[in-house]
Amino acid sequence: MSTAVSIDRQLVERIVRQMVQQHLGRNGSGDWKPKLVVSISARHVHLTDEHVEKLFGPGHKLTPEKPLYQDGFYAAKETVMLIGPRRRMLPNVRVLGPTRPHSQVELAFTDAISLGLDIPVRLSGDIEGTPGCVLVGPAGAVELQQGVIRAMRHVHMNPREAAYYGVKHGELINLRVESPCPGVLEGLVVRVDENSKLEVHVDTDEGNALDLEHATRCELFKP
Repeated sequence: MSTAVSIDRQLVERIVRQMVQQHLGRNGSGDWKPKLVVSISARHVHLTDEHVEKLFGPGHKLTPEKPLYQDGFYAAKETVMLIGPRRRMLPNVRVLGPTRPHSQVELAFTDAISLGLDIPVRLSGDIEGTPGCVLVGPAGAVELQQGVIRAMRHVHMNPREAAYYGVKHGELINLRVESPCPGVLEGLVVRVDENSKLEVHVDTDEGNALDLEHATRCELFKP
């Protein structure tokens, strides 16, 4: 007579994670700890190839000025002016490259308030139903019907780093910051990719509130 056994899936996942970490230890990586970088993502714009040409001239390509921490991404030399309702504006907003399939503007709440916009918190790329604005460059202007968001706080990591923290793509993790204004940011979305390096992205409002510039310690931990 057989007896059915109930499986606690969370327990199984925890055991598997422990085994993975133990395996890393047997391979000489027992003391390995990923390098955590916490970056403040200031207001910026992502553009399509079409919008680059409309703003900066026919045939224009973005000019890399400074590489970002994630390989292949960069701050371009190009900047644009953002114009919101009632002609409120933000000058010299940096364009980030490479170009994307859809143009998108990422602001902090204080930026949005100064533009007169009510923006939602979204993951990058999730722009359906969001407010728009006008972008002005040296060669022309583009009116975005949508695409202005406050980027949801998130953390990039590769699969090995995800295994270290015991998380999967799309799950949430917390960030503790020790600084003159210490605090915890909850609900960072985990974004796992083979080519990513461990990096937290928060906006200027969040970074200033925690005084990240003078932080002495930052750590990620599961809720």
